[in-house]
Amino acid sequence: MRPEPIIDPPVCHNNWVMSKTAHHLKTIIDTIRPRLQALTDEQAARRPTPDKWSTKEIIGHLVDSASNNHQRFIRAQFTDELIFDGYRQEEWVKLQDYARADWQNLVQLWYYFNWQMARVIARVPDPVRHQLRPRHNLDKIAMRKVMPLKSVSLEYFMEDYVKHLEHHLQQIFPDYEPQLR
Repeated sequence: MRPEPIIDPPVCHNNWVMSKTAHHLKTIIDTIRPRLQALTDEQAARRPTPDKWSTKEIIGHLVDSASNNHQRFIRAQFTDELIFDGYRQEEWVKLQDYARADWQNLVQLWYYFNWQMARVIARVPDPVRHQLRPRHNLDKIAMRKVMPLKSVSLEYFMEDYVKHLEHHLQQIFPDYEPQLR
């Protein structure tokens, strides 16, 4: 029996409208996926230096980031604060052995998890997206740190997720130009 073909998700689904952040994320993953797929397993497994992650490990880390932020973005819609547990990134990458993962499967996992992230981001209602939250720990878990006494919105945190993804894509492809400025 032949496996079902993988069908790309639509750019925009009938029951959701893309926000700017969701649109940027969808554009990024649609643009980068073919470039990632063009890399051989050997190219993706190569570490630039012994102490730096390989492309496989970077993409694995981005899957972990999507996993952690997925639940954060959902939970943030039920509370007035943005306080979440962090995670030990180096250990997660090592324990999941992304260095030996099948490259094409890893790219597909990264792509579809981020497609779902774009969908989640797009579905956050505007009042929830822009509500300022005085209580947060983005000084500890965000890439773009926010001091504890400064209020911050979920939109800022979702944009930070996309900027984090782009930061790592630039490590893989130095010629990559960020979409979200």
